[in-house]
Amino acid sequence: MAEIKPKPINKTPEPTLRRLPWYLAYLKIMHTKETSVVSSTQIAGAIGIDASQVAKDLSYVDISGKTRVGYEVDQLIEVLELFLGFNRKHKAIIFGAGSLGKALILDSGLNNYGLEIVAGFDVRADLIGTTINGISIYHPDECGSLRGTLDAEIGILTVPPDKAQEVTNIMVDGGLKAIWNFTPFRVKVPENIVLQDTSLFSHLAVIFNSLNQADL
Repeated sequence: MAEIKPKPINKTPEPTLRRLPWYLAYLKIMHTKETSVVSSTQIAGAIGIDASQVAKDLSYVDISGKTRVGYEVDQLIEVLELFLGFNRKHKAIIFGAGSLGKALILDSGLNNYGLEIVAGFDVRADLIGTTINGISIYHPDECGSLRGTLDAEIGILTVPPDKAQEVTNIMVDGGLKAIWNFTPFRVKVPENIVLQDTSLFSHLAVIFNSLNQADL
């Protein structure tokens, strides 16, 4: 396949990084249909954006399509998975093994995209010492001692909002390099820690507001 020379990830615009997985999902659908070549126009039509935007986004992974032909589907899948880091495992531990935390542990789809949850932490006595989908649940106090054994670099935060900052501090002190925050609370972290907020409640607020505006 063509040589892949992705630009440094911190120089890639965040909107582009958010769109690339959309393209990858579409390409995988095309792969199952045994489609061998796809154009930026086809990708754009499926995603609902301009073809010029698709071409610009794909320029960050330094792969060129063939004029009037397009991209080889299998090659573009491989290039995108490498660029996005989906083709290698990133170990994570999850704090909060309640309904949302448990759902994430049970979600095999995350593993397919390179995220391997290796342990869970919770303060509830009925969960400590149990397993969910083969993943052991520990007390948060054990995070520091287990960090080296688990070899995780990502912490997933699914605790109640009033505990979010406290648990975030435990994550940081435990040596984690990135935090994926699912709580509606805006936690604070040192500048060297990667933080990604994914609040389901924020998205719900947008949905509800849009529905309310449509009813006016």
